[in-house]
Amino acid sequence: MQNFEGKTAVITGAASGIGLALAEQAAAMRMNVVLADIEENALEQAVKRIEERQVRAIGVPSNTMIEESVQALAERAFDEFGQVHLLCNNAGVASTATAGKAVWEVPDQDWDWVMGVNFYGVLYGIRAFVPHMLAHGEPSQIVNTASLAALLPGGGTYGVSKHGVLALTEGLQRDFADRGANINASVLCPGFVDTNIHAAERNRPDEMAAGDNAAEQDAMVAALMQDMLTRGKPPGEIAETVFRSIAEGRFYILPHPAWDEFVLGRTQQVIARGPVASTDMLELQKRREAGEVF
Repeated sequence: MQNFEGKTAVITGAASGIGLALAEQAAAMRMNVVLADIEENALEQAVKRIEERQVRAIGVPSNTMIEESVQALAERAFDEFGQVHLLCNNAGVASTATAGKAVWEVPDQDWDWVMGVNFYGVLYGIRAFVPHMLAHGEPSQIVNTASLAALLPGGGTYGVSKHGVLALTEGLQRDFADRGANINASVLCPGFVDTNIHAAERNRPDEMAAGDNAAEQDAMVAALMQDMLTRGKPPGEIAETVFRSIAEGRFYILPHPAWDEFVLGRTQQVIARGPVASTDMLELQKRREAGEVF
């Protein structure tokens, strides 16, 4: 997909962070924009920002954990703009309430929430929009937001969900190729980006609460995450990289080259059949202080 003007983009998690930046970049490319988010007040403000760019835009409150909500998003987009050409399955959360727990200690509600948004939200988006794209036959693109956590050793709810998104998107692209579809898929794997994902607990459903003893842990981990993220790349730079990568036909979108050697190191560990190694955070901190952006 190389021509964007006059086409329609649908972006989940579009009220802030990378999602809002993707919406702004889509508007800069003169696309119609459908913004979806669970936070209705923030979504309303985001739509106003996009409309200031003199493009057609609508906001659709959506809960990507619920397939019916994603289907309703698709129907609203079709009704408003007809054909959809770009889908960014971007909505994502990170649990800070159970960070540091062993895999077997993480409660079901934590897995249900993070996997529900990060993995099933992507799957539901694919189910809702791909048949439509196949039917209209015009060049189309799906971008699924994973993370560098999908390419590095790690676990926990966030890492597992993002590994799942990577594998799902690789399979999706193979399916498109096997069927000769006029659709391409890409997986976005950013490092640290200046977003508010550290505060994602604000959107955790009440029925999936992490427990009464999680508040202190949540505040500590969220503060640490915020410190790392605020020194990351601006979301606008990520969005520019995404649209450039779409035009260039790239599948893996890796906007943080400073992490390349870490990804290569993980691959070498696999080939060597050795033990799983963790990222050297002390070395990472030193390099960040020297000016490298991770």
